[in-house]
Amino acid sequence: MNENFTQNRFQDESINFREQVESYLKYWPYFLFSVIVTLFFAFIYLRYTQPQYKAVATILVRDDRKGNFQSEMSSFNDLGLMNIKNNVDNEIEVIKSRNIVETAIKKLNYNITFFAEGRVKTRELYENNPIGVSFFEIKDSFYTNPQSFTVDYKTDQTFELKNMNGTELGTFRYGTIISLPYSKMVITKNTINPGDGLEKEFSIQMTINRMAQVVQSYKNRLSVSPLNKNSSVVELAVVDAVPEKAEDFLNAVIAIYNQDAIDDKNYISKNTQKFIDERLKFISEELGDVEKLGETFLKSNRLTDIQSNAESFVQNSNEFQQELIQTETQIKVVNSMIEYLNNAPKDAIIPNNIVSSDGSASNTGELISQYNSFVIQKNRNLSNGGTEKNATVVNLNNKINDMRLNITENLNRLSATLQIKRGDLEKQEKFLNSKITNIPSQGREFKVIDRQQKIKETLYLYLLQKREEIGITLAVTAPNAKIIDTALVSKSPVSPKRNLVQIFALLAGLGIPFMVIFIKDFIDTKVKSRRDIEKVVTIPYLGDIPSSETSDKIIEVDSRSSSAEAIRMIRTNLDFVIGAIDETKCKTIFITSSIPKEGKTFVSVNLAATIALTSKKVLIIGLDVRNPKLNSYIDIPAKGLTNYLAKNEQNINDYIVKLDNYDNFYALPSGVIPPNPVELLSSNKIHDLFDELKKEYDYIIVDTPPVSLVTDTLLIAKNADAFVYVIRANYLDKRMLGFIQDLYQEKKLPNLSVVLNDTDLKKSYGYAYGYGYGYGYGYGLEENVKPTWKEKLFGKK
Repeated sequence: MNENFTQNRFQDESINFREQVESYLKYWPYFLFSVIVTLFFAFIYLRYTQPQYKAVATILVRDDRKGNFQSEMSSFNDLGLMNIKNNVDNEIEVIKSRNIVETAIKKLNYNITFFAEGRVKTRELYENNPIGVSFFEIKDSFYTNPQSFTVDYKTDQTFELKNMNGTELGTFRYGTIISLPYSKMVITKNTINPGDGLEKEFSIQMTINRMAQVVQSYKNRLSVSPLNKNSSVVELAVVDAVPEKAEDFLNAVIAIYNQDAIDDKNYISKNTQKFIDERLKFISEELGDVEKLGETFLKSNRLTDIQSNAESFVQNSNEFQQELIQTETQIKVVNSMIEYLNNAPKDAIIPNNIVSSDGSASNTGELISQYNSFVIQKNRNLSNGGTEKNATVVNLNNKINDMRLNITENLNRLSATLQIKRGDLEKQEKFLNSKITNIPSQGREFKVIDRQQKIKETLYLYLLQKREEIGITLAVTAPNAKIIDTALVSKSPVSPKRNLVQIFALLAGLGIPFMVIFIKDFIDTKVKSRRDIEKVVTIPYLGDIPSSETSDKIIEVDSRSSSAEAIRMIRTNLDFVIGAIDETKCKTIFITSSIPKEGKTFVSVNLAATIALTSKKVLIIGLDVRNPKLNSYIDIPAKGLTNYLAKNEQNINDYIVKLDNYDNFYALPSGVIPPNPVELLSSNKIHDLFDELKKEYDYIIVDTPPVSLVTDTLLIAKNADAFVYVIRANYLDKRMLGFIQDLYQEKKLPNLSVVLNDTDLKKSYGYAYGYGYGYGYGYGLEENVKPTWKEKLFGKK
């Protein structure tokens, strides 16, 4: 095999993006149709969908209010009575509350809607409404029971009224009081501009909606949010089909919110002032009583500044207690070191820097450092080859023992010193505690009196200050929110966004067929192209054979179809595979496949024919004795190879026939189907036959059985110079490619190469490079049927 030809084309997780794009571009009519349909639906949607407009207003919320309480109550925040972190967040919830929204809806009568039916769609009337409606003597049921009426023009002075069922209620003059089940109604005539799009003779649908439903709708659409975290500027926004309604609604919400705040502020201010006056009178009396009690107590007990003396004793007691704790800690550390020395091995390193460096402990630390250095020197001498009898090691052992005794003695002395110190500290602490307990109980009683006096005095001054603040607040009542920008609606609708809808429709039009094709390709497990083969196998690829529209089963000398050109290219590539074989010797090429109906017989016959047209003497053998198909392509007798193998002393030339229209093309039929094909092919006679035929012919092409179903091909594989493995596109499962790769790696089939049969010409590599002069479908199949448009789109089943 030519090493330059056998290249490893296997690439893990690689994608040929150009092929991917080309695989989708062939379906461009379906993409175009899908885009047209989605754009049409987008046009219908934009045509009949009611546009929505967004109105925006901004206000500055004053930071003098917390929750539902006014600035008067916020004056008490320094007492900790209110624990609210962000005032703006609370005001936002107040603005969005159902109470504010419902009040605005009732004020604007937004629960009543008017619609006029147009040519394209029904539109809501607001400022351009030719009639005005007023309700009075309203019952509670008016807001819970929906009603609908139709107002039809009769004359300039009269109108006709119908209920929701179309029943006529009568003809009335404008301004007439009309009694309804839940209220009374008066309809007046408005003057509208001629350009508003309403005819003089109108028909208006008036609907009285359920109040709770309308309030919830506007509450859901109302957006209230701060512009940033560091300011109290709040933005209000609402979306509505009628721009003017959105503006009026926001302005009404702001006005109602401010009025509600003013009302609450006036009510709370008066009650707050009353409360403060009552508390001042009561606390003033209590404060006088406490001051007199303190004065009498000091005079009767002859006391001065008891608090300062008590604090001095307590402070000194705390200092002695801290020092006592430190001494206890040092005693425990020294005892733990003594215990460690008693239990530790003779040459163990002693922990350092854990004993206090004060006094004698500092000397102990130096001894421990010297001891550890001697131990390290001894261990270093021992590791360098010294022994315990070495003079240096003996000297170091003596020093270590002496130092260990010194350290132990120092630690014992240090422990005794610390215990004496602890005793002294305990005595001093007891002395101070006795001093503290000897402080007269009158001191504690005076603290109680003094504490009560300070509390009463502080509260009294605080209430005096708040009473002045309340008085100022009552003099001037300001709104809670300052309007920065009144409501203003956007010029263009926020929904539907025409550009976004069109872009989405375009993407949907492209995405739907893309997903259909992607899913179809994803669930399709059939081999379709050379790329599918090269992802799994590393076998040399001879080429692909496209389908053809011609009904010819065998290539003629003047054939210029794409299939004929593909066969010729395969013949050329095959010469590279078997190029190492001596030109004077016969070249035996076996044609096989994985399963039946992959076109191996077609490839065998046409490959043999193309080689025969090059003046080479070619013999084709039908070795698929179980399911012979050679007679479907060429006219051959029934007797053949199996008859020769079954009988002795037969001449093989009696079964070989020469094909018409060819000078050097011969065929050996399969013969009758035997009951024991394995035994026939396992005999030495078949091998002797190949040796004999190789002397007579330049090329021997053998049509063999599928290798995945029977072992016939493997039994005679050693007689082949090369194997051509035929894979049919859109027919063989991709999972079978692993089986082919195993055959190649295990070298069960010599000089194995691959041919892809029945490919779509536009998908094949040949199309890209321009080989072939005729294009079509159907050439080279056992089932010569032209695929339908469904098969072209979704693949052949």
